[in-house]
Amino acid sequence: MIDLPLVARGKVREIYDAGGDRLLLVASDRISAYDWVLPTPIPDKGRVLTQLSVWWFEQLTPVLESFGATHHLVGAADVPPQVAGRAMLVRRLEMLPVECVARGYLSGGGTKEYERTGSIRDVVLPAGLVEGSQLPVPVFTPSTKAEIGEHDEPIDFPRVVSLVGAERADQLRELTLALYRRGAEIARDAGIVLADTKFEFGLAGDGLVLGDEVLTPDSSRFWPAETWSPGAVQPSYDKQFVRDWLTSSGWDRGSEPPELPDDVVAATRERYVTAYEKLTGRPFS
Repeated sequence: MIDLPLVARGKVREIYDAGGDRLLLVASDRISAYDWVLPTPIPDKGRVLTQLSVWWFEQLTPVLESFGATHHLVGAADVPPQVAGRAMLVRRLEMLPVECVARGYLSGGGTKEYERTGSIRDVVLPAGLVEGSQLPVPVFTPSTKAEIGEHDEPIDFPRVVSLVGAERADQLRELTLALYRRGAEIARDAGIVLADTKFEFGLAGDGLVLGDEVLTPDSSRFWPAETWSPGAVQPSYDKQFVRDWLTSSGWDRGSEPPELPDDVVAATRERYVTAYEKLTGRPFS
């Protein structure tokens, strides 16, 4: 137990009041899919999410500074010992009510919407794309921020403007795409295709701040560059493996999800660890 007031409990994280303008974000080994928290944890998942986010905050600082923005990370060393390695001390923010999604490739729900409409919300895409296709340029396809048990819904850019104002909406779009482009460049050098990702932002005073986790296997699609081939679901270093197993298991999404088999748990952990090691160039410990 952590001797701090619990502020909130999400699908994966607990947030504690660390005093003043500080919060303690603790990443668990829980894994979610299709708006459910699954009953089977993935060993070391929380440590991968935390340590990879800490690494990415450092890599992305120059991009943030070029926009006059910052990130919320204060540190990951001075945390309670029982959550060492899986917790970050961060600044308290006024979070903005938008999931800032950037896509460089067509996949998942984006593919389904494109097949129906030729676009993703108000972003019109070229004809002839298939699952896994690289887009001509990265695109901003935001969504709502849903409560636990509810579903994030794609929204168009005018809706973002109505939520945060025109100037802030433009800033969110441009910064999201800049962060994606830099992340994709770093990932490409590590042999990984960053297909898409989502960012969350908040405000501290009048300044825009990158919050939550960043470019992890929970919030991104990571594909091995050497096997990328448009036209099918791609092998991945993220939780798509779990989604695929759930889909093939015959599970009815209206009922409680099943326990994950041991081999699925082990293979999922291996994918998360591989993403960390390939991106950072460091052994996971």
